[in-house]
Amino acid sequence: MVITILIIIIVVSAGLIFFLSWSNKDKKKSWVQFFARGKDAGFSFKEIELLRRLATKTALEDPSSLFWSQSQLDMCIRNMVRSVRLAGGGDQGTQDFLSKLYDYRKKIEMEKPRIKNGITSTRQIDEGQPLRILVSGQGVFNSSVVKNIGQYLTIARPNNPKLPISFSWTGLKLSVYFWREDDAGYVFDTEVQDEVFSKGTASLKVGHGESLFRTQKRRSVRVKTHKPAFLYILNGDEASDNIEVHPGLKCFVEDLSDSGCAVLIGGRAAVGLRIKVQFILDNAPICISGMVRSLDYNEDTNRSLIHIEADPMAVETRNHILGEVFGMLPEEDEEFPFRMLDEEAENTGDDASAVAGNAV
Repeated sequence: MVITILIIIIVVSAGLIFFLSWSNKDKKKSWVQFFARGKDAGFSFKEIELLRRLATKTALEDPSSLFWSQSQLDMCIRNMVRSVRLAGGGDQGTQDFLSKLYDYRKKIEMEKPRIKNGITSTRQIDEGQPLRILVSGQGVFNSSVVKNIGQYLTIARPNNPKLPISFSWTGLKLSVYFWREDDAGYVFDTEVQDEVFSKGTASLKVGHGESLFRTQKRRSVRVKTHKPAFLYILNGDEASDNIEVHPGLKCFVEDLSDSGCAVLIGGRAAVGLRIKVQFILDNAPICISGMVRSLDYNEDTNRSLIHIEADPMAVETRNHILGEVFGMLPEEDEEFPFRMLDEEAENTGDDASAVAGNAV
């Protein structure tokens, strides 16, 4: 009986030792694969070790999944952002590592099929797509796609008070530009076949473009916002990330990325204008300085949506913005420390019209 019990103990112990040995080998193999994936993803050995600790802290079932799974990577980044906030911002090394994580997160986003591949034919343009139309000798007009069928496109007839009422579009050759959301800019040439009414809208029937050129690919990921902000005119080529204590011109930040933003102002601005935008993000003031690269002016409301290409940003500022872009920050913001009120910003017309006076 004693011998039988001893045999059972020896067998169980041997099995336990074998299982633990196999388990440790499996774990070692798993971490070797983790470091190999990290190296392929462009991280240094030191950064991969930091990622290993982060994956362990986040309790990922498969740590290597953060290199290919957006949701798993987001969990790790949120965990790190939380730690950085508790530490009061972290040191430069921590901010640099967080920036590297955001770069990798952006790479995953940019390689999604819709963003990477784009479209190849005007027959793939969505209804409602905003358009910019160039008519030789007449100017540039705003329009949008009303209907897209196999034989032709129907676009809204541009409404411009500068054109005579009797102006005829039939037979005109058009150069059409549009920016496809989360993709790129496209250009094609076409000709107006007829003036029609479509879906109750005065429209132009135009032919599909023979060639659709993809021009400017997206360099960054944007997020839609509607944040009250102050706008300041900059002199010359100066770049400024200093926090302003006095209110500027009231405006709204309508979209945001680490390469710039779109801002809604009252009045009309000018391409090439140097400006700075200041707003609140996660209870902290953020400044973006840069140049107005393009604008969309609405004559009915006397407002302009200006597109700003940002100057190079400080790492901490860029991380803060990317935290908003990828949804890593809390949703609620407190009041501006410099007395910015939402109801004040609603009145963009009077103050922001000063931009027009300074820009033209």
